[in-house]
Amino acid sequence: MKTSKKPASSSKTTKETRVEIKPAKGRPMLTWVSKKPLRHATAYPAQLVESFNAQSKIVNRKSEIWSDWPKDLPQSGLLFHGDNKDVLAYLLANGFRGKVKLIYIDPPFDSGADYVRRVNLRGGIETGRLEGENYTLGEQIQYTDIWANDNYLQFMYERFLMLKELLSEEGSIWLHCDWHKSHHLRSLMDEIFGTDNFRNEIIWQRIYAHSDAGRFGIIHDNIYYYSKGKRPVFNKQYRPHDSSYIKSHYTLVDAKNGKRYRLVTLSAPGSGPARKFGNKVIEPPKGRHWAWSQKNIDDAIEKGIIVYTDSGQPNIKQYLDDTEGTVVQSLWSDIEPVNPMALELTDIPTQKPESLITRIIKASSQRDDIVLDCFIGSGTTAAVAQKLGRRWIGADINKGAIQTTTKRLQSVIQEQIEGAKGKTQSLPGMEGEETPAPAQLAFSVYRVNDYDLQIQHNEAFNLAVEHLGMTRTKTDAFFDGTLGKKLVKIVPFNHPVTPLDLEEVKKELNHRPEEERDIVVVSLGKEVAIEAWLEEWNKLRKQGNIPNRIEVIELRSDPKYGGFFTHEPAKAKVSFKRVKENVEITIDDFISPTILERLKQQNKDNPLFQPQVSDWRSMVDSVMIDSNYDGEVFNITLADVPEKKNDLVEGKYMVEAKKGATVAVKMTDMLGEEVLVLS
Repeated sequence: MKTSKKPASSSKTTKETRVEIKPAKGRPMLTWVSKKPLRHATAYPAQLVESFNAQSKIVNRKSEIWSDWPKDLPQSGLLFHGDNKDVLAYLLANGFRGKVKLIYIDPPFDSGADYVRRVNLRGGIETGRLEGENYTLGEQIQYTDIWANDNYLQFMYERFLMLKELLSEEGSIWLHCDWHKSHHLRSLMDEIFGTDNFRNEIIWQRIYAHSDAGRFGIIHDNIYYYSKGKRPVFNKQYRPHDSSYIKSHYTLVDAKNGKRYRLVTLSAPGSGPARKFGNKVIEPPKGRHWAWSQKNIDDAIEKGIIVYTDSGQPNIKQYLDDTEGTVVQSLWSDIEPVNPMALELTDIPTQKPESLITRIIKASSQRDDIVLDCFIGSGTTAAVAQKLGRRWIGADINKGAIQTTTKRLQSVIQEQIEGAKGKTQSLPGMEGEETPAPAQLAFSVYRVNDYDLQIQHNEAFNLAVEHLGMTRTKTDAFFDGTLGKKLVKIVPFNHPVTPLDLEEVKKELNHRPEEERDIVVVSLGKEVAIEAWLEEWNKLRKQGNIPNRIEVIELRSDPKYGGFFTHEPAKAKVSFKRVKENVEITIDDFISPTILERLKQQNKDNPLFQPQVSDWRSMVDSVMIDSNYDGEVFNITLADVPEKKNDLVEGKYMVEAKKGATVAVKMTDMLGEEVLVLS
């Protein structure tokens, strides 16, 4: 048995790339302290970390739908883990400028805490709500510091500018928000997209009642719909007639077929010639004309759906079954929030219902179009786009959101494969409509500017200073501060410390012959060659006769300071046994130090009441098996994903596998961490 961690591979962008961003030209303009335009953005490399590929003969789509797709990226759904500013810059640098047809975003409204996943362990263990993965350093910046109003406005302003660059001329953006920031966000969108391109404010009544002290209950969200150009894609949407409308309008019943119908006039305002109705030539009423051509009238007579009034005027039978329903207007009161018992329910607390996203995607895109959501959260946009035959791109800075979306999309694609075999799939809002073929049965997960290793220096600096307990020195152009009596130099966190970094310290010390203090170099990681360099530098300084001894604090693993970034990965013990043509797989044990530590921290005030995890399966969310793993693409042969929250994975499996094939078992814990074990 061996544990495998596939090295990340890069896509087209292998180094930092500068992408230009057009300025906002709309009016009015919202002003805030430190508002600054975004003239360019830096595109960082993207590393491929996971692929899910279920492509088969079931999907036979013409290659033309991918003709606008970058050649260096897989023809599949794309899911990015990283700050969405970095992701958007990457997309702009890699061929997606002006190609996205629909953008739906549901950004943080007021508190980043709302966007942290909270889960319970399986098996009904009473843990309370176990908080999801801690924020990475990048998430701390995005989901804490931005909530000062001015920072939030700058945060959203920059992303709106980049999103506009990605939209096609026929494209549109739908922004989901609530009362906290809606007035500010609409002003930003007016400035960037232009007031002439404002299409609608949608009011979504998400609940029926809410008890708010001293005010009327807030029961709705706002959704702003803007286009990029003058002629965006837009398809009218319909909802079923309610029972009172049917009773009041469709009062007649056809004696031959039993269908409900109503009579609708065949005339419309204007003027026009008489038409022949059977053996009669009938003039239209004064000031009106016949809305149908002679051919359509003849066809209607043959079908027997022309009815004459007492005055002899023709009407058409409009059957209830033949109508699409009531045209949807700007007040959406017919879409319920996610039901707590629904299969689509995830652990992301801000999840939006599939029926809501279905309406938006159907309204502003066509089959095969590209749909983008850079605050993917629970993955609803990607899941619905997949079901509706669209290509899709998703992104989120929160790893829990990426894990939730990944698992959800695997289920959707499996459902589509079953649907192609004659089984049905759930498509809310499309009851009775033809199920569209999927644009792809695959998706790839990328990491952009990994915040575990490539944190931007300016963003991380203050957190590192606080964590080390160092004193900041703003008057020194080279050293960043002091730690006790030592000088401190913080190496930019977008790379590990190298001998070249230490040579820079050496060069600076040569310019300061009177400086006798020792030096501390702080980094997130370090190259192996560092140890030899330090040994050579410090060997003459061991006796204290020569000043400027240098030490390196590696925040990622240093015993004293490593708590800043330390992470002990989950581990599993798995047994593989050959049984004729099959392999018997037994998961003997699984441990997630992160979950155990989280439980300990959350209950530190009650040490006598620590939750006990007696069954390792309580910590496992799902088990996936690939019976012929090639080291590149994980193809699921068997999936064990308990349907109910309190159900446990089986832990013992039998799969058919060729002799010599590598069997891979992927276990995902309740916080989204994965462990891959190979036979």
